[in-house]
Amino acid sequence: MSSETQDIKHFLQEFRATVESSAELLLKISEAQSRIAKQSGKWSAREIVGHLIDSAANNHQRFVRAQFSNELIFQGYQQAEWVKVQGYKDEPWFQLVKLWQHYNLHLVHLISRIPEQTLTKSRAIHNLDSIAWQTVDKKDQTTLEYFVRDYVAHLSHHLGQIFAEDDSTE
Repeated sequence: MSSETQDIKHFLQEFRATVESSAELLLKISEAQSRIAKQSGKWSAREIVGHLIDSAANNHQRFVRAQFSNELIFQGYQQAEWVKVQGYKDEPWFQLVKLWQHYNLHLVHLISRIPEQTLTKSRAIHNLDSIAWQTVDKKDQTTLEYFVRDYVAHLSHHLGQIFAEDDSTE
């Protein structure tokens, strides 16, 4: 087993553990508390989880499509508008958390099935300069593995906003 294979397996174990432990912590937040934004004009915990569901849905199809292309070019989406029109603030908290949890567990499964050569293949043509959380310059090559790791970093960032004790959410 190559060191890259071991590294991605370890990454996926950590991703799974993050999803499982975070779901437990999220469910300890009351229905009422999940509706309250930490700062005026910011998303509540349920809206952040809704956004993470949208992110999972969009990246799910990206991770699948990337396996059939030499490019990493994907359509973006209007994140705030998606959260608003889906009314996550009015959906039951337990249901949102469970949907987020199970969708991400499916992504762990999906990513585990992507061949190493597909994950690590260098891609010169991409739009990660506009759709990645931590962007990649258009002139730099990148990989699907980078994009997968960026997805998990984005997820972790938002979980950190929910679990933060201070009011520094973005």
